[in-house]
Amino acid sequence: MTELVKLSLSEQLEGLKTKSFSSKELTEAFLKEIKSKSSLNTFISVYEEEALKNSSIADKNISNNRTRILEGIPIAHKDIFCIENKKTTCGSKMLENFISPYSSEVYSRLNNLGAITLGKTNMDEFAMGSSNETSYFGKVFNPIDKKYSPGGSSGGSAAAVRANQCSFATGTDTGGSIRQPASFCGVTGIKPTYGRVSRWGMIAFASSLDQGGILAKNAKDAALALHCISGFDEKDSTSLNEPVGDYINEINSKEEHVLGIPKILIDKISNNSVKENFNNAIEILKEDGVKIEEIDLPHIEYSLPAYYVIAPAECSANLARYDGIRFGHRSEHASSLEELYFNSRTEGFGKEVKNRIFIGTFCLSAGYFDAFYKKALRIRRLIKSDFDKAFKKVSSIAMPTCANTSFELGSISSPVEMYEQDVYTIPANLAGLPAISIPSGIHNKMPLGIQFLGSYLDEGKILNLANKFQNLTDFHEYE
Repeated sequence: MTELVKLSLSEQLEGLKTKSFSSKELTEAFLKEIKSKSSLNTFISVYEEEALKNSSIADKNISNNRTRILEGIPIAHKDIFCIENKKTTCGSKMLENFISPYSSEVYSRLNNLGAITLGKTNMDEFAMGSSNETSYFGKVFNPIDKKYSPGGSSGGSAAAVRANQCSFATGTDTGGSIRQPASFCGVTGIKPTYGRVSRWGMIAFASSLDQGGILAKNAKDAALALHCISGFDEKDSTSLNEPVGDYINEINSKEEHVLGIPKILIDKISNNSVKENFNNAIEILKEDGVKIEEIDLPHIEYSLPAYYVIAPAECSANLARYDGIRFGHRSEHASSLEELYFNSRTEGFGKEVKNRIFIGTFCLSAGYFDAFYKKALRIRRLIKSDFDKAFKKVSSIAMPTCANTSFELGSISSPVEMYEQDVYTIPANLAGLPAISIPSGIHNKMPLGIQFLGSYLDEGKILNLANKFQNLTDFHEYE
């Protein structure tokens, strides 16, 4: 039974198809892993009884040849995706007892395709964090070594995949929150083009940056899962009404890749292990026939400051609704309306969320709007323009996923140092481009990651490139 959880998604689907094992056996095996590794704190909610019931239904469907694409596959959802009549906490005391009256589009699509939801994974509060230490429900531990961070904010999902507690998991990426934990945990994480996956029922952090995506064992698994959640949704005003690529077949097609390397950026990498690992990964691809082209991204160095104006500004607007009256935690210690607002938000939000609300409110305030927010939007346009020019020469762009391997939990106290964890992932969010992180090596027993960025709606190309690299290496394989 324990061997079942180590299978890839495609191997699980094949086993269910040939009746080598049942969905119930597969579900029980994953639930056993969740229980035995509960000290990792990867899950906020587990739906054991419901999952087992649904696995029996899946087995009947398989027996009666009524199999859907993901029939009987046990998965997990980041606790930012609403599920009707289930708690959706966003890792916050503010939503500790929130029962959603409807389901997110991402959940609905996977559920309608036969996937079985095992539960909701832990996350940084309201997706604000790079270490999974800001959750009201406690920090998540990296399954490779519990002294280390799994990354954030989708650290619970990344850790659950690495710990073999689900077949794959959903996540969200606002400034790297899928790719950074994927790198820290040594799994594959993909953020698609902004608007490719519906944000309906996905609780907002920064609306122009948030994007749902997938954490999986490898690029093939990610391609299938992403295909299942992609597509137009009329309920989401930012959803793209564009055809969805056949990622499953595209991943194995013979593509001629021209890979762009922002050499000035790479030369500035201070961590020699990260630089050496990146260069080695590029050499592997080069030897396999991938063409390498140097590119210039002159404004990319301004990504971090621009992001930490835009994201907090949007967060301060989105989180204004949590006031103790309309939504969220309501303080029991208030003698006036103003005190009710103040106490509810003081008690309901954690320190990191408060910090970002303060920053965002300041940036949007009279006298500072032009100096900070408008300027950040102009920088964002310049960064997007740089990528547009680069993609006229290359088919994809490579960068390290992170500036370092995972750090020890509690070792970073400076907010600025924590924000710098996203230095290589943020540009893709600002430009709205697809990006995938895959394992590319090991340093001091912890994984390193490389990411590939694609042009608008070029998920297929970066999945193909990621799969090519994984066919040439074994960094993505683990017990």
